[in-house]
Amino acid sequence: RRLPTKPDKKFRVNEQIQAAEVRVIGDEGEHIGIIATTEALARAAAAELDLIEVEPTAEPPVCRMMDFGKFQYEQEKQKRKAKARQKSTETKGIRLSLRIGTHDFEVRIKQTKEFLEDGDEVKIELVLRGRERQHKDLANTIIQDFIKKISEGEDGIPLQPLSPITLQGGRLSTIVRAKK
Repeated sequence: RRLPTKPDKKFRVNEQIQAAEVRVIGDEGEHIGIIATTEALARAAAAELDLIEVEPTAEPPVCRMMDFGKFQYEQEKQKRKAKARQKSTETKGIRLSLRIGTHDFEVRIKQTKEFLEDGDEVKIELVLRGRERQHKDLANTIIQDFIKKISEGEDGIPLQPLSPITLQGGRLSTIVRAKK
């Protein structure tokens, strides 16, 4: 499920600016002062630049004289940098069984440690089939041993449980994340 994204901020340019007076910043970043909008538009036109309202909520609104294409490019560049700095976490899944062998158990531990080191959350799941459903206590101890093995030893990862071990039908599951 996607979260709704914020609509892109729309900037008023030149004649779209409705305020009577504006605080003007020059193309080099120097503060020009508070002047009438018509005069600011005339100065921007004389310098062959656009007047862009960058902060409409201020009193009076803040406008900047610069090329609008260049301004849009800088805004897009900042958005790309912010997106690159974001770290998204995934939920990876590890499946265990009641009759898991020791080698498979060790392989799952190794995989889980790799996922946790990458910063992902891990959903540990154990599915009980048929007559195995009578041994929920044994399944619970397998999951607890699995979590204990991940966090013990010299290369152990301290874990932060995001949910307790839950039983839904014949499926025991929990979600863990590495502590930061």
